[in-house]
Amino acid sequence: MKYVLVTGGVVSGLGKGVTASSIGVLLKACGLRVTSIKIDPYLNTDAGTMSPFEHGEVFVLDDGGEVDLDLGNYERFLNIKLTRDNNITTGKIYQSVINRERKGDYLGKTVQVVPHITDAIQEWIERVAVIPVDGKEGPADVCVIELGGTIGDIESMPFIEALGQFSYRVGVGNFCLIHVSLVPVLNVVGEPKTKPTQHSVRGLRGLGLTPNILACRSTMALDENIKAKLSQFCHVPVENIITVHDVPNIWHIPLLLKDQKAHEAILKVLNLLSVAQEPVLKEWSSRAERCDKLQEPVNIAMVGKYTGHCDSYLSIIKALLHASVACSKKLVVDWVPACDLENVTDKENPEAYKAAWKKLKGADGILVPGGFGDRGVQGKILAAKYARENRVPYLGICLGMQTAVIEYARSILGLQDANSTEFDPKTRNPCVIFMPEGSKTHMGGTMRLGSRRTYFHALECVSAKLYGNQRHIDERHRHRYEVNPDMVAHLESAGLSFPGKDETGRRMEGLWQRRVESWM
Repeated sequence: MKYVLVTGGVVSGLGKGVTASSIGVLLKACGLRVTSIKIDPYLNTDAGTMSPFEHGEVFVLDDGGEVDLDLGNYERFLNIKLTRDNNITTGKIYQSVINRERKGDYLGKTVQVVPHITDAIQEWIERVAVIPVDGKEGPADVCVIELGGTIGDIESMPFIEALGQFSYRVGVGNFCLIHVSLVPVLNVVGEPKTKPTQHSVRGLRGLGLTPNILACRSTMALDENIKAKLSQFCHVPVENIITVHDVPNIWHIPLLLKDQKAHEAILKVLNLLSVAQEPVLKEWSSRAERCDKLQEPVNIAMVGKYTGHCDSYLSIIKALLHASVACSKKLVVDWVPACDLENVTDKENPEAYKAAWKKLKGADGILVPGGFGDRGVQGKILAAKYARENRVPYLGICLGMQTAVIEYARSILGLQDANSTEFDPKTRNPCVIFMPEGSKTHMGGTMRLGSRRTYFHALECVSAKLYGNQRHIDERHRHRYEVNPDMVAHLESAGLSFPGKDETGRRMEGLWQRRVESWM
C-alpha cells in the first residue's frame, strides 16, 4: 500500500479537500486504484451534531456515517463509496483507546498519547486503507489521506506525531507528503509573497514531517523565479512545486495538476513510475470546457435556514451543477433565507422581505432543503404554497417535503393547525411525526441514516421517469421525522399522491402533485 498525505498551512479553507480529490483523480487516471481517508482533529465523534454554520453540511454515507463534507468531494471525484471509518476524528480515536483500556487491553500500562493514541491512529489508517471502496475485490493501490486543519493547530499534534512515525514505519517509497500552502498576492505590490509558505514548511519540518511536493494556492500562476525561491527555502525540488491558482470551476483542478506533471512527481516519490500509465482526462477536460461555455441561465431559488454559509448545502449545489451542465444551462442559485419570506420580516425588515419574494417569484424552480428546528419553517411553507399555486417546479428534500405536506393539509384540507410534532408537539392534526425507532434522549447517530430502498407505486410521476422507470431505487437518508401514516389516506383523497414508499408501504418517501416533487 502506498500513502499520499495532504496537509495545509498558513490559513484554513485553501481547498485541501478538492486538491486531495484531484490528486486521487490523477492517480486513478494513471491506472491505479485509489481510496481516501479524512482526518478531522476535533473531539466530536462525528460531524452529526455540528452546526451547519460552523462546519458546513453533514455528508451522509451509504452505511449511515455522518461525516465531513470533504468525503463527499472524494466520492464525487473518484466515483467510490466510502465508509464511516474513512473519517477519523479525535473523538473516535480517544473513544477506541479508552474502550480498550476499560477492557484491560493495556493492563499494567500507563495509557498515554504516545504511544497509545499515536499507535491507534496508525492502526486505524492501515485497517481502513485496505477496505475496497470502488466495487472491486482487494485493497487499493494508493490511499490519499487529508489532515484537516492547519499545521500548528494544537488539536492536530497527536496526528502529526502519528503520521511522522507512520512515514518512517512504511518506509521511503511508500509515503508522499503534499503540503498545500498559501502564496498570497498583495494588491499593493502585485507580486506573490513566499514568506507565509516558508514559515509553514519550517513549522511542518519542525514537527517531524518533510514535504515532498508543494501545492501553492494563489490567485495567479507562479513564475519560475518564485518557484526557485520556494525551492531554495523549503528544500523542495522546483519540479515538485505545483501552482494551484484560481480557475473558473473545480473540474479544472485535475487538469491543472496534470499539466504541471504533478502525477510524475507523486509517482516518482512512490516508486510507481514503472507501473503507472500516462493519465487520460478527456472526460474531465470536456466537462470543464462545457461548463465554462454555458450562457443560458437557469435560476433556482434555494429556500433554506443556513443560506449564510453556502457549504451548508454543498452536495445539493453540486447535484444542481451536474444537472444544469447536463442540460446545457448555466446554474444561478438565488439564496433565499426562509425567515425573510415570513410576514414578521415584512414588518421588521421590509427590504429583506421584498428582496426574498422577488428572488422566489423570479426563479425557474424552487428547492427547499432539509433543516432542524422551527426557525424559518413558516417561510418554507409559504415557498411550497407559492410553488403549488403558481405551478413552479418544486423539489423538497427532507424538511422541504414535510413542509409541502403541512402546506397541503392547511390549504387544501382546511386543517389550519396542521403541523409537525417537531414544531408543535400538541397539534391536533400532526401531518409529520417523530419516527418510533428514533431516540429522544441522544442526538448523535440516532436518526434514520444511510442508504434506504424506495419503491415506486406510480411510474407516471416525474421522479420515477427521471430514474428510468425503475421499480425501486436506493438513496441516502438523514431524518428523524416522517409523514404521519394515519393521515396519508386523507391527503391522497384530496389529490396528493405518494408514489415513493419504503418496503413496508407505511413510510412515505416521496410525494407528487402536478409539478411538485418532494423526497425524504
